Amino acid sequence: MSAPAVPVVRICLADDHTLMRDGLKEMLHTAPGFTVVGEASTGTEAVALATGLRPDVVLLDVEMPGPGAAEVIRRITRAVPKTQVLVLTMHDDPDMVRELLETGAAGYLLKTVPREELIGAVRSAVRRDSDSVVLVVSRQTVEQLDRQRSRERAVQLTARELEVLRLVAEALSNAQVAERLFITEATVKRHLTNIYGKLDAVSRVDALRKAAAARLIDAGRDGGPWSRPGDPAGVR
Repeated sequence: MSAPAVPVVRICLADDHTLMRDGLKEMLHTAPGFTVVGEASTGTEAVALATGLRPDVVLLDVEMPGPGAAEVIRRITRAVPKTQVLVLTMHDDPDMVRELLETGAAGYLLKTVPREELIGAVRSAVRRDSDSVVLVVSRQTVEQLDRQRSRERAVQLTARELEVLRLVAEALSNAQVAERLFITEATVKRHLTNIYGKLDAVSRVDALRKAAAARLIDAGRDGGPWSRPGDPAGVR
């Protein structure tokens, strides 16, 4: 009786450097059960290829013409949910790692990764469960990601406090926040005082910066109060 056939992992390569794609293709073709079914040199091509070919994995560079990496990942995962996107880049940046994993990437690997680890990462991505990711970055990046997660766990704002903070990030005054949330201005001031205490902040700007660092709000949202002098709790 013959052994059952090993399923072939179908891969698309998305990188604007032809030599990089050629090297990856040659490397992957040496691994049993892998085949490269398409190549893209722009973000738009990557989305079109993934949508048309429905590969198991897309190996995606982050610096290509067209939509940014986050938007490419978003479009691919929306169009072909079963296709796993592995980011392969030179950028050892914890903020980028976090953003792209949260957008839907199945993994983030540096281009300095050894051949065996790349092949293992592709196999892991194909059989991964929804709660796991493949991560091959520097120790410093891992440590910074751990610090960010620790800060998030340490700061617990209520749903109402988050609503207030997000409106403050839109440069609304206390009176405008109160009107938007159908509460009194005194209640808004009380929420801000609680927010400042939990974040160990001394002003609106300080609170927004610390909330952004803890990933409670988007950094630099609308550009409003970020460049304005902070005012102490309870003031205007």
